Amino acid sequence: MKLLVLGGSWFLGREVVEEAKQRGWEVTTFNRGRSAPDPEGVTAVHGDRSDPASLAYLAELGPWDAVVDTSASEMPPKVVLEGTRALAGATGRYVYVSTVSVYQGWPDEALTETSPVLPCPADAGPEYGAMPPGADGPNTHYGTQKAGAENAVLEVFKDRSVVLRPGVILGPGEYVGRLPWWLRRTETGGRILAPGDPARSIQPVDVRDVAAFAVDQAQAPTGGVYNVTAPVGRETMGGFLRSCLEVTGSTGELVWAPDAFLVDQGVRQWTELPLWRTHAGVWRIDSAGAYAAGLTCRPLEQTVEDTWAWLQADGRPVDHPRWAEHGMDPEQEARILAALGSGLS
Repeated sequence: MKLLVLGGSWFLGREVVEEAKQRGWEVTTFNRGRSAPDPEGVTAVHGDRSDPASLAYLAELGPWDAVVDTSASEMPPKVVLEGTRALAGATGRYVYVSTVSVYQGWPDEALTETSPVLPCPADAGPEYGAMPPGADGPNTHYGTQKAGAENAVLEVFKDRSVVLRPGVILGPGEYVGRLPWWLRRTETGGRILAPGDPARSIQPVDVRDVAAFAVDQAQAPTGGVYNVTAPVGRETMGGFLRSCLEVTGSTGELVWAPDAFLVDQGVRQWTELPLWRTHAGVWRIDSAGAYAAGLTCRPLEQTVEDTWAWLQADGRPVDHPRWAEHGMDPEQEARILAALGSGLS
């Protein structure tokens, strides 16, 4: 198999490359060459996928059996559309990594692959779906843009396309900072503010499992659309944080605070206490289609353990602005713990 990876230098893209190499595939990567060093053992091509000349040059280097696109997270649909058109004759299949944020009901409703998706044309520009200044309601701009990018892939590759919709991806090399923050916080010890119900189901998926499934789909006989999450109910927030305590050797104490209390304290959901969100559908994503197609998800405890090992080995994530968004200031945590102990709300 000959595989083209759009991206390929960090986190999911790099794991896709490594998975394909382990299978003996011939791998080409295409990126700007700015985020991280190119993996060893690949044909590395540098260019800008928003530049028609770069795309034309890339297409001339084919053909490939499949392409896995991991690098379009911040690109408008029209850029993805131009890329798919440029590669339509140079590759057999197109595996596009999208997100559960494309669903109209995210994160308030339980979701399946047939749930309604946000409307967005395949040729939309970057402003399509942007929230007007001062508008109320959830900001669906990111999900709308990704839905349009999905449409771009489906429009050009049709039944030769595969769309993957992961939820939260964790694991070694994470650049967002969710799991690394919790690991560093539990390592510090003391009284640790823990969010919500410890029995709450959570569904993070390991980056290596997403990569393996993407490579599987690159050689699958049919296309499809798949949610990619761990099973509902298998993992819990309490189990996750206990794993963080165990792998770091911490003697810290988890102090659980009810959702309503944290909301009253103004804690930002999803970021200040990573993975905490009160919306009913955030961890109710049905990925049965992906399981039937071969997705396997390792225990979250293993993801925690391997990520800690990566950090201890001086693992350095790619510099990314989202890292700074995650985690709580120690002084704020202390104030909230004091308020919790006093019964204030």
